[in-house]
Amino acid sequence: MTHVHVDLDERTEVRETTDDGDHEKFAHVVVPASAVTEAYVTGTAVTALCGKTWVPTRDPGRYPICPTCKEILDMARAMKDGGGAPG
Repeated sequence: MTHVHVDLDERTEVRETTDDGDHEKFAHVVVPASAVTEAYVTGTAVTALCGKTWVPTRDPGRYPICPTCKEILDMARAMKDGGGAPG
């Protein structure tokens, strides 16, 4: 059995579409969340659940959560709780 540990600062506003370039308009989910803090300090890139790779420089609290990251996170949580994919 695979165990998933998720450490997340959640935001509730979700925008449903992601067009090219929209990744810059979202707060992305990085696991573990401590990797973002480390990246701020070291200037190294992180990769979000949706696949976006970047060097964090902005306050993610100003942006809605990436819908792709949220969907992946919701699926991981559902699997962790034994419920399978959310429906």
